[in-house]
Amino acid sequence: MPRKPSFQRGHAVDSPCMQERIESAQSGFAVASDGTRIHWTAVGHGAPALVCCDGIGCDGFAWKYLVRDFSPRHRIVRWHYRGHGRSGIPEDRSRVGFDDTSADLQAVLEAAGISQAVFLGHSMGVQVVLEYHRRHPSQVLALVLICGSHGLPLDTFHDSKALKTLLPSMMAAAAKYPQAMALIWRLVSGGELAYQIATHLEVNGKLVKREDFAPYFAHLYAMDPQLFLGMLRHASEHTAWDHLPEVDVPTLIVAGTDDTFTPYWLSKEMHDRIRGSELLTVPGGTHVAPIEQPELIALRLEKFLAALPARKKQKKLRSA
Repeated sequence: MPRKPSFQRGHAVDSPCMQERIESAQSGFAVASDGTRIHWTAVGHGAPALVCCDGIGCDGFAWKYLVRDFSPRHRIVRWHYRGHGRSGIPEDRSRVGFDDTSADLQAVLEAAGISQAVFLGHSMGVQVVLEYHRRHPSQVLALVLICGSHGLPLDTFHDSKALKTLLPSMMAAAAKYPQAMALIWRLVSGGELAYQIATHLEVNGKLVKREDFAPYFAHLYAMDPQLFLGMLRHASEHTAWDHLPEVDVPTLIVAGTDDTFTPYWLSKEMHDRIRGSELLTVPGGTHVAPIEQPELIALRLEKFLAALPARKKQKKLRSA
């Protein structure tokens, strides 16, 4: 029987033990093929390694409790997409598609010395890890798909195509009036108003802690709007729908019933198309379920990871 973890909110992320692990973390920059510097960090010890892939506009806020709960037993690698966090902005700002993201992720793994791992994706990170499995299946031990879509996310955002329709005009305005767009971007994406709107309309304000969610807005505020919109366009055109039946590794799908960004039915579609996948339904969970109900997700993830060695053995016996 695996040891049962004690996942409690009372175990502060900034506790002395946690702070010691953070201070002992490795960090560095992988250099992409076009010279863009991609920032990564690794914390914790143990196998399998867990590689975390963010949503667009994020620099790691979703993984706060995962680091707390799993770094004592797993090496956890986090990284920043191009133009996000501490990573550089590419000289050619159009280089923010999935070809670039997949190559950047491969460079991060090489820099961190990781040959195989469990890949976790949140939001757009679900598309990132599915695409990476398509290209490098031998490196993927398992997938954890959290509050995301298999592709074409603007077709289903709030169960509407309105944002997809508006995106070309937003990109054109950002290119023609960059200074004005930057000002509007900061007014809309940062500050108390954005936080209050999100916690009242998009996420569960009764469960989300300000200190957990506010970093998202601080990071979004500092982003280049043209780069963000360009990456959003690539995400809106990408799909891994055709690849889902080819996913041949253990897969855990985590979905919030009240997720308006990537509605719950998308996760059920993935569950139906990925053979042998497991689905964790988070009642009342929204797009930020990892910081709303971290204990529920951690307990299910612990069970999923503990079963991987047995599933790997069974797979070898079947193929023998």
